[in-house]
Amino acid sequence: ALRDWAASVRTTHYVIGSVVGPHPFPVLVRDLQRVIGDEASVQFAEATGREPDVVAACVGGGSNAIGMFTAFVGRPGVRLVGVEAGGRGLQLGEHCSSITQGQPGILHGALTYLLQEADGQVAGTHSISAGLDYPGVGPEHAYLRDAGLAEYVSASDEDALAGFQALARHEGIIPALEPAHVIGWLLHRTVAPGSSVLMCLSGRGDKDLDTVR
Repeated sequence: ALRDWAASVRTTHYVIGSVVGPHPFPVLVRDLQRVIGDEASVQFAEATGREPDVVAACVGGGSNAIGMFTAFVGRPGVRLVGVEAGGRGLQLGEHCSSITQGQPGILHGALTYLLQEADGQVAGTHSISAGLDYPGVGPEHAYLRDAGLAEYVSASDEDALAGFQALARHEGIIPALEPAHVIGWLLHRTVAPGSSVLMCLSGRGDKDLDTVR
């Protein structure tokens, strides 16, 4: 859709759904999606009487994550963690870890981190989750990473499947495979014992059952 829009921009307007592409799209989507973080911040404080130690969300293009993170950016003691799709491995073409494995480049009209070959061509990607299967990331996530305001990690397809099953078994909630990456990362990664974690469960997994099977 972005390619078609770029070729017919004089007669076409594209309403984008993620925080990618040129200005003003990342800003427009961020400010709409930040309702997620604003409401979660209030609800978490009411439920626990404190700030979360960790705020975590999956990152493909990054719209749900930036919506959650924006309410917490710069708050002392709150660790922001974006979890990318580690796919099947570290080899180019086997994952969608644009921030943790990519390099700066231009994609869809924005300077950000992206997965690219040695000559600058956009690389192929893989993720078990369609929503994270994107070779770049929203430019504001690139800024948060470079400024040290958020950290970015990756979780593999295997981690995502483990997260999917864990939440379904323990909470009776079937998550989408996108946020299942966050759950999979939390099962095995560095979160201090006793930490409070606010996680953005950005979708339901009905659509992913055939893939999981």
